[in-house]
Amino acid sequence: MNSTDSSGGLVVLAVDDEKPALDELEYLLGQDQRIGTVLTASNANDALRLLSTRERPRDAGAGHVGHGPVPVHPVTGAPIARSTDVDVVFLDIRMPGLDGLELARVFSNMSVPPAVVFVTAHDDRAVDAYEVGAVDYLLKPLRSERLRNSLDRILSARVVTGPDGSTSDAGPGDDEVIPVELAGTTKLVPRSAVRYVEAQGDYARLHTNDNKSHLVRIPLSVLEDRWRDAGFVRIHRSYLVSLPLVTELRLSGSGYVVRIGTGPETAELPVSRRHTRELKDRLVRATKQAWSQR
Repeated sequence: MNSTDSSGGLVVLAVDDEKPALDELEYLLGQDQRIGTVLTASNANDALRLLSTRERPRDAGAGHVGHGPVPVHPVTGAPIARSTDVDVVFLDIRMPGLDGLELARVFSNMSVPPAVVFVTAHDDRAVDAYEVGAVDYLLKPLRSERLRNSLDRILSARVVTGPDGSTSDAGPGDDEVIPVELAGTTKLVPRSAVRYVEAQGDYARLHTNDNKSHLVRIPLSVLEDRWRDAGFVRIHRSYLVSLPLVTELRLSGSGYVVRIGTGPETAELPVSRRHTRELKDRLVRATKQAWSQR
């Protein structure tokens, strides 16, 4: 374990079992002025132990107190911090022992988990990375520009401006990205670019603002649960829509339909009877909230 420390900025942890790759990542992270502390670990166990040494004594936001026995991983015995001052963890996926995906799942047990960015030579685990809540998925060899873009996304998600001009920490993943496989290339589609989602068996098709669509190996029910607080609502067993983009709800000969967007990119989707009431209620609440903020 190692650390490069300077005043202020993000506290980040880089985890990779290959020393040349770890050294390169540490160097590139250290070049970004927004990063104040760079910690390194060569495996998942060392990473967990390092996080435990930086555990906050009290997690005021979640009401947890950092007293009593330190929880440990049931298999490795490595200590698990309840909350830490580490903001972001950059980690490889394939490592001996506890791999990167398993380590990211451990973070879900923390009251305030750090953001996770995978840095890997393997492009076939992007969907798995998304399912464990990764903010980004970077492929080796790592480019400094791509790393800067990842930090831009993390920082932009951390601060949200309220209607009164105040700012608050939204936490990582405020506008998460969805990895999409296209002919051997992993493209990252921001959730904010998705107009609606269509179920296709165990898969889902994302329909985006640029009038394109992308098939992902994620069930619609998973996206419904994960995106509910981001303004997405189920209108049909086959459709999930972004509520702010609904421009019309009307009764047709076969039942209710919604219109998404305007102009040539307009889409009309059916609304099932069982989802009509919830959709109407949410549209009314959204309208009242918008007017109350004026």
